[in-house]
Amino acid sequence: MRTAKRGVVAAVVALGLGLGGAAWAQAPSKADMQRGSEIMQKQAWRGRLEKAKALSPEIKQFLVKIALKHSRHSETLTLRQVMAEILADYQAIAVAIATDNGDLASEAARRLANHRLPRGGMLPYLPLEKVTSKDLSLLPAMEDIIEVGAIRLAEAAEKGDMGTAAQQLGAITGGCVTCHAHFRGQPGMSARLKK
Repeated sequence: MRTAKRGVVAAVVALGLGLGGAAWAQAPSKADMQRGSEIMQKQAWRGRLEKAKALSPEIKQFLVKIALKHSRHSETLTLRQVMAEILADYQAIAVAIATDNGDLASEAARRLANHRLPRGGMLPYLPLEKVTSKDLSLLPAMEDIIEVGAIRLAEAAEKGDMGTAAQQLGAITGGCVTCHAHFRGQPGMSARLKK
């Protein structure tokens, strides 16, 4: 099973970088990097600051880009709560596509693309051993597949092209599954459970 997951992760990374390494294309300005670094300082907590400092310049630049791109930063919501919001938008998109409601599909897709960032950012919620340049190198492809894909979905839905919107939803689903397999682990597991 782990080998299959690694294969899926590698395929999605290759697909994402091949499709659009757009995530890497534009370097933020010096002022944006400073503002992004301030945001990242607030985010790198619970033993992750040293790990974050050791990340490659490309990964640091990407994390700053994401922090700046998302205009909605929560001071109270956890990653689990943000993921519940994303799931609600995802489900709204699916219902809208199934009922040929381009307006709802577009609105929900745009919300998904600009989802809220959780309290502390992403790093605090990742397993400490996954806060590495190698593990985080998956994120640019995920951003392209999920967030940029959601914008493509919104644009297709606005034109009434529900077939293309449905294809984009399939790609987004694949990106979600891959990211969860890489970072989340087995749902429902807890250190409090007896082995």
